[in-house]
Amino acid sequence: MHILLLNEYFPPDTSATAKCAMQVTDALTQKHRVTVLAGRPSYDPTERHPYYLWRREVRGNLVVERVGSTAYPRFEMRRRVSNYLTYLSLAVPRALSIRSDLVLAMTDPPIEGIAGALVGRLSSRPFVYNIRDMYPDMAVGGSIVRPGSLTARWEAMHRWALRRAARVIVLGEDMRDRIVAKGVDPGRVVISRDGINIPESLPSPDNPVAREIRGDFRFVLVHAGNLGFYGAWQTLISAIRMLENEGVGLVFVGEGAMKAKVEEMAAGCRAVRFLPFRPASEVPLVLSSGDMHVVTVKRGLEGVVVPSKLYPTLAAGRPVLGVAPEECDVVRIIRRSGCGLASNPDDPNAVVEAIRGVLHDSEQIRKMGLSAREIAFSYDRVKQLKIFAETLEEVVHE
Repeated sequence: MHILLLNEYFPPDTSATAKCAMQVTDALTQKHRVTVLAGRPSYDPTERHPYYLWRREVRGNLVVERVGSTAYPRFEMRRRVSNYLTYLSLAVPRALSIRSDLVLAMTDPPIEGIAGALVGRLSSRPFVYNIRDMYPDMAVGGSIVRPGSLTARWEAMHRWALRRAARVIVLGEDMRDRIVAKGVDPGRVVISRDGINIPESLPSPDNPVAREIRGDFRFVLVHAGNLGFYGAWQTLISAIRMLENEGVGLVFVGEGAMKAKVEEMAAGCRAVRFLPFRPASEVPLVLSSGDMHVVTVKRGLEGVVVPSKLYPTLAAGRPVLGVAPEECDVVRIIRRSGCGLASNPDDPNAVVEAIRGVLHDSEQIRKMGLSAREIAFSYDRVKQLKIFAETLEEVVHE
């Protein structure tokens, strides 16, 4: 079959959706033809393109078409919105002219799903919606926009797109619950997680990168990844302040929109350190560090964002500290598998109590790490991409 994939970002863009779109196309093109309709690279790209109205690249069963959207750096919202609008204004007419068996839309820009539903309806093709981040829920919950008439209209249009979708592919159980609560038939909502390639062997935790991250702390919590608006940062920092004199350290490895704010929260606390992202080749070494790895989602955003950083942590055999609501996927997985500890994202005292419970119990930490490694095989990326591909095939054959 021929699949038309709509997403503004595609490599050399480096966004999460660009990487995911690449993984999806790699899997699909083994059996099918895929046309990706993207914009000019603008999300921290590894290379930039000169201006053009339209560009086409053919790589075997994959065709990458790019429309001549603006390509401003993503850091200024007005310019990012310009990228969004110019992409959509050029991509929607082009999508209508491309013959395909199915329209698949992701979530960049945030109204891409609505655009995909429109293309599907106008061209009488089945539409499948792959939700990476749920809008406008995320924009409102993250205080990016204020709730009002604009977000109400956005939500109404989004629900229309959900109803138009032959299938809605989501990242976890909590996101599925959110979608079903919006009135979508549960039989049309499929879970296909980001997953992870499971390494056959793990690096020794006594490596130079891990030693640098651990520093002089006796018990180390690591948050490796994006410092986004969705985390319960204040709760986490407040808890670490209470543990400052007990040898506990929290090390952030990475960047993100909330980094400056989190640094401000942690000002003067010796138990919190910030380190930059490490090269991709050193990620396994980063994951080998720390007694526990932190995954956090603040209340109200459960099912709106599903942190993919959980899966490489499990594959690395490291215990997880989930500072998130009970409804979150990370907490459900912790409860089912025993791969870590879960704590209330609104209560620093609960986080402190959870950490103190394992602070001097190396055997419990070891067992949680073994459980993490064991459950990781349930989220093997090949298995998850197979679910994704089979869902599309099912839609076309209906």
